[in-house]
Amino acid sequence: MSNILRRGRLASTPDEDIMEFTSSMNADKWIFDADIMVDFAHTIMLKEQGIIKDQDCSSILNGLLRIREEGIEKLDHTYEDIHIALESRLIDMVGEDVGGRMHSGRSRNDEVATCIRLTLREEMLALMEELHLLRCTLCSVASENTETLMPGFTHLQHAQPTTLAHHLIAHMDALGRDGERFLSAYSRVNLCPLGAAAFASTGFNINRELTSQLLGFDGLVENSMDAVSSRDFLIECTAVLTNLMINLSKMAEELVIWSTSEFAFIELDDRYASTSSIMPQKKNPDTAELLRGKSGVIVGSLMALITTCKALPLSYNRDLQEATPHMWKAMQTTRSSVRMMEGMVRTMMVNREIMASKSTIGFTTATELADTLVRATGIPFRTAHQIVGVLARGEGAICLQQIDTVADKVLGIKLSSKGLTEEMVSEALDPISNIKKRNIIGGPAFEEMEKTIIRRKETLKHAKEEISALRNGSETSLNKLIELVKQYISKT
Repeated sequence: MSNILRRGRLASTPDEDIMEFTSSMNADKWIFDADIMVDFAHTIMLKEQGIIKDQDCSSILNGLLRIREEGIEKLDHTYEDIHIALESRLIDMVGEDVGGRMHSGRSRNDEVATCIRLTLREEMLALMEELHLLRCTLCSVASENTETLMPGFTHLQHAQPTTLAHHLIAHMDALGRDGERFLSAYSRVNLCPLGAAAFASTGFNINRELTSQLLGFDGLVENSMDAVSSRDFLIECTAVLTNLMINLSKMAEELVIWSTSEFAFIELDDRYASTSSIMPQKKNPDTAELLRGKSGVIVGSLMALITTCKALPLSYNRDLQEATPHMWKAMQTTRSSVRMMEGMVRTMMVNREIMASKSTIGFTTATELADTLVRATGIPFRTAHQIVGVLARGEGAICLQQIDTVADKVLGIKLSSKGLTEEMVSEALDPISNIKKRNIIGGPAFEEMEKTIIRRKETLKHAKEEISALRNGSETSLNKLIELVKQYISKT
């Protein structure tokens, strides 16, 4: 049949080059199933409102079910978007006198906005589940390493002794905030724009609340102009994805560094590594490197999306067609990155002995020694800082005699005369003693880390319940919609 959209106002059809430039069919594969669900809900609403007849409703729903079963491959890809291709296929099946009624009371503008939100909702739920699994894995590995010593770093220089558990929980907590951002963004994504039509709503007596309910949305994007033109939810989600990928990139960077011979803290599982085409001894952390590189893809997607949406007048503009693919690319890349990171952390081999042996390199116990001077002798911390700083310039093992020599030059007194003992110095220089002293909330002390992990497991349990509730709500609504469709078909 002729193009159902262009046979009226337009007298000529675009050539192949123009169609390739303007078509969104390649990107529309993401919203195929969502488009069917939106058509289901809209058709049922039209029937309930008396806008179409029972028999027409049944025929349209039956045709849509067949199209869903056939898949997107059966649609005519010469159309400019999936919505027209799908409607054209329906009309081919049931005739224009029936199929041509489905689009009553709506526009592609509100239709595509609804499809995007519906699809994004499902993608966000899947990502939140994958992110939750990564956080569980980090918590599990941390629980096995509460007493695994390692050097902590600032400026990538050895700073103070800590534990691998302390380090991993830091990453887990950062990812937890990303999860909270997704939960918050979900509440703004899960709103229904359907019924806004082109931008000024419709003169048909439609029921927006019904279609919103059938599709499992939490409410409406009420203003019809805002409903079709706003893409702030895409920008927000891509921004959250960007933040998540930056956190994952930091983790990937550490896995790359820790895999080097210079560090040798960990060894990645062979599945996440590659070898050289010329150097047979090489084991390269390619998966972590690629993840680190893919963070740039997400940042680029965010910038492209923001730039596309900048300075667009209300209401709908075709520029928005270029916005959505950046979201899908960012989502797909981030989801796979989360899965890769989870696998790398879960399967990596931790070289505990090497970590422990390097936990004191670079005088990492200097801070505790300065603190000990303050506690034992009552001198100001800044003075203790100076004394230990001078000691750090020297060579050899630090002892009470060296401290007294430096203190005598700085203060004119020996700290041994003010109560400092060799035992105190020895304890201050011991990394395990260092860590045990840091038993405040959030510190790396062994007992505190065990308490922290217990608290994190409770947090994970609560987060899982929140995500599961959202997942169940979405699936229940869509499953009910499918069952309702079958009931409407069977009635006639």
